[in-house]
Amino acid sequence: MLVTDNLSDTLKKLKITAVDRTEDSLEGCLDCLLQALAQNNMETSEKIQASGILQLFASLLTPQSSFKAKVANIVAEVAKNEFMRIPCVDAGLISPLVQLLNSKDQEVLLQTGRALGNICYDSHEGRSAVDQAGGAQIVIDHLRSLCSITDPANEKLLTVFCGMLMNYSNENDSLQAQLINMGVIPTLVKLLGIHCQNAALTEMCLVAFGNLAELESSKEQFASTNIAEELVKLFKKQIEHDKREMIFEVLAPLAENDAIKLQLVEAGLVECLLEIVQQKVDSDKEDDITELKTGSDLMVLLLLGDESMQKLFEGGKGNVFQRVLSWIPSNNHQLQLAGALAIANFARNDGNCIHMVDNGIVEKLMDLLDRHVEDGNVTVQHAALSALRNLAIPVINKAKMLSAGVTETVLKFLKSEMPPVQFKLLGTLRMLIDAQAEAAEQLGKNVKLVERLVEWCEAKDHAGVMGESNRLLSALIRHSKSKDVIKTIVQSGGIKHLVTMATSEHVIMQNEALVALALIAALELGTAEKDLESAKLVQILHRLLADERSAPEIKYNSMVLICALMGSESLHKEVQDLAFLDVVSKLRSHENKSVAQQASLTEQRLTVES
Repeated sequence: MLVTDNLSDTLKKLKITAVDRTEDSLEGCLDCLLQALAQNNMETSEKIQASGILQLFASLLTPQSSFKAKVANIVAEVAKNEFMRIPCVDAGLISPLVQLLNSKDQEVLLQTGRALGNICYDSHEGRSAVDQAGGAQIVIDHLRSLCSITDPANEKLLTVFCGMLMNYSNENDSLQAQLINMGVIPTLVKLLGIHCQNAALTEMCLVAFGNLAELESSKEQFASTNIAEELVKLFKKQIEHDKREMIFEVLAPLAENDAIKLQLVEAGLVECLLEIVQQKVDSDKEDDITELKTGSDLMVLLLLGDESMQKLFEGGKGNVFQRVLSWIPSNNHQLQLAGALAIANFARNDGNCIHMVDNGIVEKLMDLLDRHVEDGNVTVQHAALSALRNLAIPVINKAKMLSAGVTETVLKFLKSEMPPVQFKLLGTLRMLIDAQAEAAEQLGKNVKLVERLVEWCEAKDHAGVMGESNRLLSALIRHSKSKDVIKTIVQSGGIKHLVTMATSEHVIMQNEALVALALIAALELGTAEKDLESAKLVQILHRLLADERSAPEIKYNSMVLICALMGSESLHKEVQDLAFLDVVSKLRSHENKSVAQQASLTEQRLTVES
C-alpha cells in the first residue's frame, strides 16, 4: 500500500522538481516510479497518465540530461500497456527518444531501444512517429557496427534492437519494404551467423526473417546472402521441437524462391529432412506428427524448383529419389501423400517420366490408389492421380501405362464426389488416350464412364471438372474415330455439351469440340442429327464465322463442319435459311491461306447445294 500512497506524492514532487531540476530529489522520484511500476505496472501507468507528467519526460530525455536512461526505462515500462502507447506519442516522446539512439552509452541505447520497441508494438501511431523521426535507419546502422562484438551486454543490446525493428515493421508491408531497402536482410543474416550461440538473439533474427520473408521483394535479397547455409547449420544443432518449428517457419516462405531452393538443397537441408522423417515416422506424439508433416511438405516444396528437382533426381539414381520412393508403400498417410506429390514433381520432364515408368513407379502408385479406393484419403488420391497424369505425358509412356492397367485403377474413382479427385482422374484418362485409338475406343464404349462425363459436364460449380469432362468426351471421339463411341455418346446425351464447348472462351477447347463434331457429322450424322439440331449448332457456327475475334483455326474448322452437315436434310435447310454465303464469301480474302482456301471450297459447296 505504501508505494501507492507514495506514488501520488512522488508524482506531485516530480512535477515541481522536473521544472526546478533539483537533481537528488529528481533521482529519488524516478527510482520510486520504477519501483511502483515493478510492483503494479498497469495501475502505476494509469496514475502516471492521469497526472499529466508524461509531457515533462520529453525534457528529461535530452542528451544533456543525467537521467535519460532512467526516464527511457520508465517509458519502456509504461509502454508495455496498450493504453499508454498513444499518450507517449502525444506527449512528444518519440523525437527525443530517437535522438538518444545517437548516444554512445550502452545503457541509454538499451533503454531507448526498449522504449521505442514497446511504443511500436501493435501501434500504428507509434510506428508512424518512429518512421517520421527516422528511427529505423539509426538502429540498422547500430546493428551493422555492433554486429561482430560478442560480449553478453552487446548481444543483449542487439537483441533489443532486433526486437524494436520487429515491432516497428510487424505485419506492415510498407515498413517491411523500407527496412529491406535499408539493407536489413544481409545485416540480420550476418548477425545470425556470428551469434548463433545466443538463443535470444537467434530467436529474434528468426522471427524477423519469418516476417520479412513473406514479402516478395525480400526473396532476391535473401538469395544474395548465405541464409540457406546459416539456417541449415542452425537447424542441425536444434533438438527442441519449438526451435525447429521456428526455423521451419522461415524456411517455408524462403523455399518458394527457386534460387533459394537450390541453395537449401546444396546446403544439405534435404538430408536433415529425410532424417526427421525417419525419426518421426512411427511416433504418435503430437509434436512429432507436426514435424513429420512440416518436414515432408518442405521436401515437396524443394522439388518444385526445376534445378533443385533435377539435382535431387540424379538420373533416378539419387539417394533422395530412392528414399522418397520408399514413402509411397508406407502406412503413414502423410508420407504417402508427400511421396506421391514428390513423384508428381519429379515427373516434370520427359526424361524423368520415362525413367520412372521403366523402373516400376506406376505399379507403386496403382497399389497406393488401391489402398485408398474405399473411403480413402482424398489428398492421397489426388496426389497419386496427379503423379500418374504427369507420367502419362510422354508418348512412349502411354502404351506402357495402359498395358499396366492404369485405366482400370483410375476408373475405380469414378464414383468419387470430390471435385479435385474428379479433375485429376479426367486429366489422367485424357493424357493416356492421346493418340491411342484402341484405348480411346475401349473407354468411349464404357457407358458408365460416358454417363458420368455427361453428368460432370453440367458441374457448373466446378469449372475445372466441367472443362475436363468436355475435353475427355471430345478426346474419346477424336482419338478413336469410332462409330460405336459416337453412338454411346449420343445415347448418353453428350452431344449438346460438345456443341456448348464450341463456344468456350478457350480456343483450344473450341477447336477440340469442332473437330469432334466434324467426326460425328462424317461418321454418324443420322444418329446425332436431332441432338445437333436442338443444340442449335448451325446458329452457333454462323456466329463463330461472323465474329471477327474468332481464331483462324476456329473459322477453318467451322467451315469444315458446315460442309459435313450438308448430308442432313434438316440441318442443310437451317444452313440455307441463315445466309451463310455472305459470311463465307467474305472469308475468301482472309489473311490466313488455309481459311481463305476453305472459304472458297465451302462457298462452292453452298452454291451447288442451294
